[in-house]
Amino acid sequence: MENIKLYLQESYDELVHHVTWPTWPELISNAKLVFVATFILASIIFLFDLVAKNVLSLIYGIN
Repeated sequence: MENIKLYLQESYDELVHHVTWPTWPELISNAKLVFVATFILASIIFLFDLVAKNVLSLIYGIN
């Protein structure tokens, strides 16, 4: 039980005194970047899927 208490105390100390947290503007900026990158990646995957579907439809004669 003492090990768990020590672990929690050290974890709290690490989070409060040693971790550098981003500022609110940095957080918003990074969130926007992740959103845009996710949208671009999803669009690319959608286009690849659409092309693959059409190519396979031509090959197998499926309408």
